[in-house]
Amino acid sequence: MTTEPQAPSTARMIDYWLGGNRHHPIDVAAAQAFEGAYGPCAEIFRSLRAFSGRAARQLAAEGVDQFLVFGAGIPAQGNVHETVPDARVLYTDVDPEIVAAGRELLAGRPGVDYVLGDAANPRGIDPAALDRALPDHATRPVGLIFLGLAAFLDDATLARALDEMYDLVPAGSRLAFDFDAMELSAYPEALAMMGPGFHMREPADFGKLLGRWQLTADGIVPVADWRPDGTPEQVPDAFWGGIAIK
Repeated sequence: MTTEPQAPSTARMIDYWLGGNRHHPIDVAAAQAFEGAYGPCAEIFRSLRAFSGRAARQLAAEGVDQFLVFGAGIPAQGNVHETVPDARVLYTDVDPEIVAAGRELLAGRPGVDYVLGDAANPRGIDPAALDRALPDHATRPVGLIFLGLAAFLDDATLARALDEMYDLVPAGSRLAFDFDAMELSAYPEALAMMGPGFHMREPADFGKLLGRWQLTADGIVPVADWRPDGTPEQVPDAFWGGIAIK
């Protein structure tokens, strides 16, 4: 990632908040501008990444050893292949620059790949790439990781995407998901920075969008409260999430 980009990237901003080094000054400036309108973000995104890790480990404990990650961003800082090192992992993202950076970062790692893929159109993932990365995806359960994306899809698009994900994988597959609750409603300047395509949702309403996916007994909770390792992180309840099963 040596070429200076012309615009900030959410994926690289998150890398900055997670303490990574795969970002540029333009991303840092955007991250700091958002924090000026909202407040510190690093702890919130570290809590979300910790939820991702706990969810991936739980799925692995239940026998899932292949993962399809949507909107993966920069595949570092405790992402799935680092959390479950024996699993096969296919990362996807809609941004070609992020995919290229991810492929560079993952070069030489067996059982891990990164391809273009739009979470709003799961059926559009290259079938050959899916077969190559996850050769058993049609016959054995897959762990779907869908984090940090729901806010950028309207209800109809989100419901359709989750339904397509359901059809993409066999019975026994799991979906780890999150969504933005109403936290930013109290910060109008920060909310305006997210643009008109940003969708917050009341936790009570999100379950309806899961369609055929069946929630586990853990339900939908603030991500810091989902099976915490010890005392939950003391962070705002910006992200809620859970796991659902086919």
